Amino acid sequence: MAPCRTATPAPSGLVATFADRLVAHDLPALPPSRRAEVVAFSVHRVTGLPSPMRIGVTAVALAVATASRLLGGHRVTGFLASRPLPLFGEYVRLIRSLAFAYVWETWPDTAVDGLPAGVLAAAGAAG
Repeated sequence: MAPCRTATPAPSGLVATFADRLVAHDLPALPPSRRAEVVAFSVHRVTGLPSPMRIGVTAVALAVATASRLLGGHRVTGFLASRPLPLFGEYVRLIRSLAFAYVWETWPDTAVDGLPAGVLAAAGAAG
């Protein structure tokens, strides 16, 4: 019998909100359409985690969402992105690794700040 993957609800909205802020923080020049695609990929992968991992991700995502509501989402994201706190650092690493893998597998010529290769080439030709 296959394990039930629907026993624990996936924290899609919580993960999507944090992933969007984290990708915007780490790759500020990534166009919004690409960022949305990266966030959708990350959420899809998180929702496919085995139940025990999804429970842990849900708990951390709830804590991050609560802190974001109290202190401000961009402030909390910036803090977590720059400090590897236990558990929270793993959550950041999970989302960041999914996002970075998708960006550089899908658009390998992307600059380190998220700038698409075509924009970089056009700026170089104009200057």
